[in-house]
Amino acid sequence: MNAAELLGLLAEPERLRVLAALVLGARSRTEVVEATGLAPRSVATALNRLHGGGLVEESPSGLMPRLEVFSEAAREARQEQSPSTRVEESHGYADPDVERLVRTFVSGGRLVGLPAHRARRRIVLEHLATIFQPGVRYREREVNVLLRAWTQNGPVDYVTLRRYLVDESLLDREDGEYWRSGGWVDV
Repeated sequence: MNAAELLGLLAEPERLRVLAALVLGARSRTEVVEATGLAPRSVATALNRLHGGGLVEESPSGLMPRLEVFSEAAREARQEQSPSTRVEESHGYADPDVERLVRTFVSGGRLVGLPAHRARRRIVLEHLATIFQPGVRYREREVNVLLRAWTQNGPVDYVTLRRYLVDESLLDREDGEYWRSGGWVDV
């Protein structure tokens, strides 16, 4: 599976939530329903698509995510782009200074650092806050999964990143739930 196919498979929020529940330890359809809060039919549909795409397999111990698919897709994408053909990554900002700043600290869907200067750090954090949909409440475990993906093998850990997002009023928190409260919104 290549990176584009993988992204297409995870583009549906329900499939992403189901995969996150499996990564966090759910092993049966019932546990996935409980962990995600989705309807059983929605979970079944998502699991069928994830299974068909090779991201989930059934084993004697239950449903298991196949996380090695991510590494394989990344390795394949790296091989497809030799250094001489690599195109500079664009994050879609009209302001060239903001684009340059975000490109400096975000590469390949990963956070490669955080600016020390608060105003610059705020811009990068606003970029990262766009992974959270406005109006959706996330449990802390879901927030951690999303932020771990950004910080994996990087210089910033997901707990620090979560704290910065709350401190900068980009995420609000109450009773173990988080929701997006600031930053840019695409319309």
